[in-house]
Amino acid sequence: MRVLLIEDDSATAQSIELMLKSESFNVYTTDLGEEGVDLGKLYDYDIILLDLNLPDMSGYEVLRTLRLSKVKTPILILSGMAGIEDKVRGLGFGADDYMTKPFHKDELVARIHAIVRRSKGHAQCVHLTGKEYQMLELLSLRKGTTLTKEMFLNHLYGGMDEPELKIIDVFICKLRKKLDAASGGQKYIETVWG
Repeated sequence: MRVLLIEDDSATAQSIELMLKSESFNVYTTDLGEEGVDLGKLYDYDIILLDLNLPDMSGYEVLRTLRLSKVKTPILILSGMAGIEDKVRGLGFGADDYMTKPFHKDELVARIHAIVRRSKGHAQCVHLTGKEYQMLELLSLRKGTTLTKEMFLNHLYGGMDEPELKIIDVFICKLRKKLDAASGGQKYIETVWG
């Protein structure tokens, strides 16, 4: 996991770096907010750990600049400022979490894993053909309703050179298999006979 640590206190930075490296994280450290902004924009990190008291600019400004630059990397504020106003302000500027110093290594690591997991979602990629994607699109647009084979044909081909209705059975079968494999056997598509 790639971590950008923006922390001006060298002893604290070294301590956090050792904690995270012991968990096999790749840690990149800077003590300046401006450099942190540049690194956050240039490189892909799984998470950014941000101190609020930096020598060249405030951590809030770093956070605001990153978010205005459309950097979507999760940001965890690590700060000695424990006031509710500080926490609300940090979260309001776009931080994903806020931890006050001192903190326990296990809690920091657990929060990092939780934030990264939430940011990436619990999903995995499912590779679909164009027709499978179009079928899934129609199913999601009409969620909760029963669709006929004719509706699928119309959505897929728009009335032009439509194949036989049986092709829908083939597409649905393939789509079901892919979704079942990705979801651990959960059934998302049901057949209604009649």
